[in-house]
Amino acid sequence: MTMELEELLGAVQKRFRPYDGQLPAFSALPAKGVARTELLDLLAKMEHGEEGPWKKGRVSGAVYHGEREHAKFATRAYALSSHTNPLHPDVWPSLVKMESEIVAMTAHMLGGGASTRGAVTSGGTESILIAMKAYRDWSRAKRSITEPEVVLPVSAHVAFDKACHYFGLRPKLVPLTEDYAANVEAVKTAITPNTAVVVGSAPCFPYGVVDPIREMSEVAKDAGVGFHTDACLGGFILPWAKRLGEDVPTFDLGLPGVTSISADTHKYGYAPKGTSVVLYSDPEILHRQYYVAKHWPGGIYFSTTMAGSRPGGLVAAAWATLLALGEEGYLELAKKVLAAAKELRSGVAKVPGVHLMGPSPIVAAFRTEPQDVYQVMELLSQRGWFLNGLQNPPGLHLAVTLRQTPPAVVRSFLRDLRWAMKEAATGSGTGGLAPVYGLASTMPDDAVEEFLDSILDWMYHGS
Repeated sequence: MTMELEELLGAVQKRFRPYDGQLPAFSALPAKGVARTELLDLLAKMEHGEEGPWKKGRVSGAVYHGEREHAKFATRAYALSSHTNPLHPDVWPSLVKMESEIVAMTAHMLGGGASTRGAVTSGGTESILIAMKAYRDWSRAKRSITEPEVVLPVSAHVAFDKACHYFGLRPKLVPLTEDYAANVEAVKTAITPNTAVVVGSAPCFPYGVVDPIREMSEVAKDAGVGFHTDACLGGFILPWAKRLGEDVPTFDLGLPGVTSISADTHKYGYAPKGTSVVLYSDPEILHRQYYVAKHWPGGIYFSTTMAGSRPGGLVAAAWATLLALGEEGYLELAKKVLAAAKELRSGVAKVPGVHLMGPSPIVAAFRTEPQDVYQVMELLSQRGWFLNGLQNPPGLHLAVTLRQTPPAVVRSFLRDLRWAMKEAATGSGTGGLAPVYGLASTMPDDAVEEFLDSILDWMYHGS
């Protein structure tokens, strides 16, 4: 690794491991257990030190609700089932009830019909991974595809690329339109006899843009292939936005061509991290998601998801959250988020040199010119803002949650953005993560991978 990258690694250390030398460190089990009161004090100290940015609404996404009473309720629901495990439905049939009802409620919200089936997963990434695995196996069995391909826009979540990496699928990326939506004509061209599934986002993570799901899914249907809508981000807010009169294109299982969809209960569903739901219009595709072992010496084994043992407490907390909010609650919360997002996007568009990237009901993605957008990101971080850095092309985004709905939060962001743009014009904001993003766009891929590997090694194994 070059000296320049070594220096960058040191800069990242301050962000990712601030407790080194500040709090007790444990590299082996203590000979005698640490007092529980002492451990709770340590946890409280770390929590108190980290809660400021997200509580003040200065973090993009990440915490979608965060109100104390809501958190206390969900925590109580978790605690009542913290010892349970869906792997043992005979011991805890309550989890069968709760998971099936989470699936049913989500399916009803997302246009599912009588044949819709699904499962609760650990989060959006697992929902995507396991759906892609299901399509791989389904295409093998039904269409004899030995080298399955996934057609997806370049803006699709990175979990799809991860699924391709894990399961031996070939990703076929299609470009975007000027509005940062998937290009339907490019989708048509990309489909081949090896296509197992086409993917669209509602909305995509980088820009918050809803792809033309109706048109894309019709193309997939005409070609006889599956179509997966990734609504992990928007699944629990776009239906309510549409009901509130927002111009939201149809994206769910109500479209004949959509054969599956994923939606995260732990995002705008406001359940604790981490649960998600994956749904299929055809139970036969869902069956390709299952794992069954009939002859294992340990007994008959079967599971719906990638994990074996799972935390039943999270299932209980998600189930309780959905029922506690109900349609009325979700509508009211969606109204607040949508209003804040409109105000934020309107204000961002008025800042000289800042340009919005695509239309979105919940995300403000933008690039800057002539200022370096990563310098702007670093300057905003100095004011306590944690935004998502985008690349190809360079940009930033802020995903609006309930934490940004107080009017003072949006005003504060716009004020700090104007300040950051002025400072960046003078050359300020070159430290922190700004050079990491800058180098990633200029270094060879193998060098970037080596550097990121080093960060991960250091984060979890370094001293």
